[in-house]
Amino acid sequence: QVEEELRAAWSQQAGQLQEMRHREHLLCSDLQRAGEQLESFKARVMQVCSPSAAGSTGKSVTEQEVIEKVRQISEENQQSHEREKSLQEELSSRLTKEKKVSADMEVFKNSLQKLQ
Repeated sequence: QVEEELRAAWSQQAGQLQEMRHREHLLCSDLQRAGEQLESFKARVMQVCSPSAAGSTGKSVTEQEVIEKVRQISEENQQSHEREKSLQEELSSRLTKEKKVSADMEVFKNSLQKLQ
């Protein structure tokens, strides 16, 4: 009976080991695919940035220059979003003030009409 239990446990562990190997294989192929996609994306970015970044000099652009340009664009985008948020808050504040002034004017107008 102990021998049967050991065989069952060994069989179960062998199945788990096989499943882990299968998962490892899938992860490795996913990692390889992600690496290929990254290289493809990097090549496309370099291709797109290179002509415009090289300008009239015609020199090729380094990977670091592209990274810096992307970082700069990202920072500018973040600043634009912050500015947009600030302007929206300002607009909302002004609209609230305008509504209050409009309501106050209505009260004033009604009061003036009652006095007349």
